Parts: sequence; C-alpha cells; structure tokens
Amino acid sequence: MKLSARNILKGKIIQIKPGVVNTEVILELPGGGQIVSIITKESAENLGLTVGKPAYAVVKASSVMIGVD
Repeated sequence: MKLSARNILKGKIIQIKPGVVNTEVILELPGGGQIVSIITKESAENLGLTVGKPAYAVVKASSVMIGVD
C-alpha cells in the first residue's frame, strides 16, 4: 500500500458501532491511545472490519487546529 498521506498509524480495531448510514470504528494504537473514525457503513462492510483486526488510521489534512481555554 502506498499513500500520499504522511500520517499513518497502525493499530488494532477494538470496537465497531454500526449505524444506519455510518459506522464508528475505534482503533487502539500501540501506546494505548485511541483513534475514532466515522466511515460509511458500506465502507466498513467492504473493508471486512472486525474487532481484533489490525488496521491503519490514515490522516491527511492541510491543517490541524489546537485550542485552549
């Protein structure tokens, strides 16, 4: 797999919450952190996602904002 995105985080799927249209996927990273992604239900089915399966979080953004109180 080759991608133009520079931020590729490998982890393990720990939870899948299917909805009517979208599916929430929670990926646990090696250090214990978690990434939550919302993808279409169809994409989740096409990828064959299952709990315990290794997967990648691919982040491609032109900007990342940080905020504080």
